[in-house]
Amino acid sequence: MRRLWISALLAMTLFFTAASERAQQSAPPSAPQQPEPAPPPGNSEQNPGRITQTVSLVDVLFTVLNRRNKLVPDLEKNDFKIWDDKTPQSIRYFSKQTDLPLRIGLLMDTSNSIRDRLKFEQDAATSFLFSVLRRTKDQAFVMTFDDEPSVLQTFTDDAGRLRDEIVKTRAGGGTAVYDAIYTACEKELSHPPRPPGDQPDVVRRVMIVISDGDDNLSNHTRAEAIEMAQRYSVVIYTISTSTQWIQLSQTNPDKLADRKTHLTEGDKILADLAEETGGRAFFPYHVDDLDQSFQDIGDELRNQYSIAYIPTNSLLDGKYHRIRIETPDHKGYQVRARRGYFAKAHTNNSSSSSEATPSGQSQ
Repeated sequence: MRRLWISALLAMTLFFTAASERAQQSAPPSAPQQPEPAPPPGNSEQNPGRITQTVSLVDVLFTVLNRRNKLVPDLEKNDFKIWDDKTPQSIRYFSKQTDLPLRIGLLMDTSNSIRDRLKFEQDAATSFLFSVLRRTKDQAFVMTFDDEPSVLQTFTDDAGRLRDEIVKTRAGGGTAVYDAIYTACEKELSHPPRPPGDQPDVVRRVMIVISDGDDNLSNHTRAEAIEMAQRYSVVIYTISTSTQWIQLSQTNPDKLADRKTHLTEGDKILADLAEETGGRAFFPYHVDDLDQSFQDIGDELRNQYSIAYIPTNSLLDGKYHRIRIETPDHKGYQVRARRGYFAKAHTNNSSSSSEATPSGQSQ
């Protein structure tokens, strides 16, 4: 009897155990445990004592010419000294770049004041393009300006297409040269076509301005036009159409592109535009006077030095800073570079890391 009682008790235990296991299997799975929400970025516990800092990297592109205005391509970092507002600076980066693709803006004055010299402008513009532009490598656009600027031909490497638009130009209206320079830099040269394929995305931005320099209609000032060119590292070369104070008896081949014995007010403006951006001004009479100059310009533009530095007086106060580069051990050498930059801070205050602000990279 006792053995029967033990067997019954064991059977009941097994029954209840099996029932419990079936109940656990049929119950719905419990919801997975949710991770704790991540703290928002910028949390003070994650970034204790973080300091926001703005670094102003000033990048200057330039060429060096000897006493005869011929290119000097073989200098090294130690050959140069640089000043920012009369304060010596330490050169952080230095490089030499050769055979650069060109992105050219050709600006023609078609106002009424140059009516008698329009044929000269057309011939000079065409001569420059066929002398300098290399198919599949360089690109140029043509813009005319009188009362307002107008793009006749967008960027192309076809000099023939550019010439076809140039010869169609007609003169009339006022002169808005500053507006034309400002617009050409902002709309066209700020983001020029990049080189094809896997070539480095580095180009030289150039503007050729053919005009008498007598602006009478611009909404922008000369300073604003120069600042826009400097912002995008655009080098301006100017060709004067003025025939006042021309010396026709000049026979020195090195001076045919500068026949002036005296500069008009318009000539001085053209010279200032060129010098402030690292270019050159020409004062010819015949188109042939520019033949050698155009070849020299092509060589200059494809061979450049680059210096970058962080100013010791890097207060981003919006003021204009003068740049001076010299070659102390090479007397008579000319450094052609933009003369300065505006130290402007970015307006985005949400940045929480160091922010580089290059002033003139050519990309």
